[in-house]
Amino acid sequence: MLKPPRKLALAVEAVVDIAYHGSANPVQSQDIARRLGLPRRYLEQVMQQLVRAGVLRGVRGPRGGYRLARERRRITLGEIVRVLQQNVDEESTVPHSRSELGGRIMAPLWASLAESMMERLDSITIEDLCRRAERKGVKSEAEAHTDFAI
Repeated sequence: MLKPPRKLALAVEAVVDIAYHGSANPVQSQDIARRLGLPRRYLEQVMQQLVRAGVLRGVRGPRGGYRLARERRRITLGEIVRVLQQNVDEESTVPHSRSELGGRIMAPLWASLAESMMERLDSITIEDLCRRAERKGVKSEAEAHTDFAI
């Protein structure tokens, strides 16, 4: 079974956490880190990438934290994957084969699978994942669910 890289899984879960547990106030990084069971320092690196990409908005100050930069129905998993892929080094990608079999059969296969996966990821929104959490009975720490706050 293929598994997403740890950093990618963390980024998706952090965005869903903000969408699901967020309220009118920004979600503080120490709360996200606590729920995800991660060191805050590690989390902050990923969060800053998402802020720079326009997925999240950072709010400074004593009651600061993170909130979605757009409505959760407008953020897809595909977008988050693309943000994290920008920093993936060449070593972690599928090697390019120099054989005829590799070039004519395997490379197109991997490209087709990647394209299909990105299409699927582009069809899943943060809203979809929040609704799944609600259906599964995951308790939210938010005072009231808000889709988007400026």
